[in-house]
This record gives sequence, structure tokens and C-alpha cells, in this order.
Amino acid sequence: MRKLYVVPVLHMSADMGSLGSALDETAKAQFGEEAWLKHKEAVSSFWDRIAEFFAALDVRGFKVYQDGLVTGEAVGIKIIKEGIGQGSKNYEIVGKLLERGAVLEKTEDIALLKQEYDYIAKIARSKSQKEKEVWALRYKSAQRGLLGQRDDFIAKRIEETLNEGETGVLFIGAYHDILSKLPSDIQVIQVRDVAKTRQYHKTLATKMDTNI
Repeated sequence: MRKLYVVPVLHMSADMGSLGSALDETAKAQFGEEAWLKHKEAVSSFWDRIAEFFAALDVRGFKVYQDGLVTGEAVGIKIIKEGIGQGSKNYEIVGKLLERGAVLEKTEDIALLKQEYDYIAKIARSKSQKEKEVWALRYKSAQRGLLGQRDDFIAKRIEETLNEGETGVLFIGAYHDILSKLPSDIQVIQVRDVAKTRQYHKTLATKMDTNI
């Protein structure tokens, strides 16, 4: 039997790299500063609870699969350290797992991830509301197909690299559908309820759509 802990990701601005600042300002303008601050506090508290969960486990030998990570080994570790430096709590938890003996695995296909990143970048960097709406619609049209391809790739990576008797940790965006694609011999443990986290995302997205 193989075991996989699944952590549904609530992204922080720090997780978005160079786009973080632009996305943060856009969201603040749409939600209002007070509402957006409460959201950020909720996300921070969410990650604090995740950190507490893993602090109580012996994670030596765990294989870590991170949403958005296209490489493992030294380059992947460098990316994680850069994310920690930018204030990502997700990456901070991954970093602590690695310090305690976990192993970082390549998780995503770079070509698929770049397609999605390009859409998000065009939305974040739009110079007018109309331009933003156009790119948001194009992204929505392509998003489901891209997400499905990414999910297939991630599930295959886990299947191929998580060996019998091993334990993995998957940090994955709540909209992904990885669980239904995993082999039946992988025991899945949801560290936080994926469905509830997905609903939180949907509520947030609906508010953003209303304010566009």
C-alpha cells in the first residue's frame, strides 16, 4: 500500500512570483482593502494549521509533490528557497519537510504550466478593464482543458514515482481533480477537506467575477 497526504492549496500573493504584487493590487481594488485583508489572514491561518499537522509527523523519506513545480533535485530546491524568501507559507512548509528528510519530486509539465501562466500574466498586466475582461474570458475558455492535462500529468508522476510502502505529500490547487485519477492502491489522506477548500475558491471567484 502507498500513502498520499493531500493538501489543497490556498495561494498567497507570494506564491505568484513576479505577478504577486499586480494580482494583490487588483484583488484589493475589487474586494476592498478590509475584505482582502481578512482573506489574507484566513489564508495565513490555514497554512499555520497545515504546518502544525506536519510538524507532528516523522517525514523522513516522504516524497513531496508541489503544485507548479516543474523540476526536483537542486533546481527545484532552489525554487522552493526563493519562494520562502518571497514569503510563501506553502513553500516554507515544503522547505521544512525537506530539512527533515523529505524528498522533492518533479510534479508538473513545464509546457502546460507555461500556457496557464501566460494567460494569468496577460490578465494581471492588462492596461484597461476591457483588455482584462477579454483575457479573463479567453483564460476561462482554455482553463478546463489545461487543468485536465495538468491533472493527468501529475497523477502519472505520482503513480510512477511513489513506490510500494512509500508516503507522499501533494500540495495541489483545490480546482484540480487528481484524486479520481490515482491508482486504487494509493491510500489518500486529505489534510484539509478538498471539497470545502474548493468551495471557498469558488465563492472568491464569484465575487471577483461580480466586480469585474
